[in-house]
Amino acid sequence: MMRMIAAMDARGGLATDAGIPWTLPTDQKFFVETTRSGLILMGFGTYVEFRSPMHGRTNYVATRRTSSLKSGFVRVPDAAEFICNHADETINNIGGAELFRSTLSLADELVLTRIDADFHCTKFFPPFEQGFRLVTESHPIEENGVRFTFQTWRPHRAR
Repeated sequence: MMRMIAAMDARGGLATDAGIPWTLPTDQKFFVETTRSGLILMGFGTYVEFRSPMHGRTNYVATRRTSSLKSGFVRVPDAAEFICNHADETINNIGGAELFRSTLSLADELVLTRIDADFHCTKFFPPFEQGFRLVTESHPIEENGVRFTFQTWRPHRAR
């Protein structure tokens, strides 16, 4: 099962060129708890933001770059192949934007933090609403002057 987990602003923005522009401790805790079990898959741009692997275990980096990665990270040259080869495990796809775009059709679940503000992002989650249905949504939470909800989406048809 491949789960995408992301926080996005009102326009589907994930980040600016400088990184994630919001600070939401409740969302950060939710992200850590949601990804605690299963494999971690990320794109190269996300990888460079990490000093060490999440949860002290091997993290997988979807990249065609052949340079060596930091200890605890393993290069995956083909994300779709990796997802298909690990279909019996939970894969937490943590992005970024390009990895989300290229693997959206393989997603079994979207776990999204929907932020009710425009942060003028330059990187975006791909359009998904037509292929997925909303199955759960939390009550609104407000933190640091920002209102957001946690949502779970599943494909209209089983994968």
